[in-house]
Amino acid sequence: MELALCYSGGKDSTLAALLLDSFYEVRLVTAHFDVTDGWEYARSAARALGYPFEAVVLDREVARIAVERIREDGYPRNGIQHVHEHALERVAALDVDAVADGTRRDDRVPTVSRAQAQSLEDRHGVDYIAPLSGFGRSAVDRLVAETLEVEAGPSEEVAKADYETELRALVAEGYGAGAVEELFPAHTQTRVHGLRE
Repeated sequence: MELALCYSGGKDSTLAALLLDSFYEVRLVTAHFDVTDGWEYARSAARALGYPFEAVVLDREVARIAVERIREDGYPRNGIQHVHEHALERVAALDVDAVADGTRRDDRVPTVSRAQAQSLEDRHGVDYIAPLSGFGRSAVDRLVAETLEVEAGPSEEVAKADYETELRALVAEGYGAGAVEELFPAHTQTRVHGLRE
């Protein structure tokens, strides 16, 4: 069975791929707006891990709406959630049996409710799987420390292929670097370089 995993090149989505690998033919799919070249980091991680990779370009109108939501709210949660829902729709439209993401039990954003998952499955004829939904951050961190070579640091320093990176770039482009600092809280990002030997 073929599965498309929404992939950022970070620790959570990489761990999700490893957990699903025994049951599915996993393809890592990075959904992006083509604002930055961050998707290339995901492609590099996918190659290092030995997984097939695909990049899909999202609708720029979704990015515009997300940026406006972030500005209106004063924080990124609803904007990032809007993008994730669109990305899942795009990935579910691929010719696959299942779609998955790296959302954890304790993630604030993005999240996928039971109703959203069932709707996605019904409309696209796929299974939606969240393999980390039972894992908290500390469990994920322990598994990652044993399994993956990871670079970690502040969002503005660790480039990767997540929605936040491109939304930060769009906010900076439209409203200046100061707006990015005001709207996005300090956050640690990870970028996977491969498996531990």
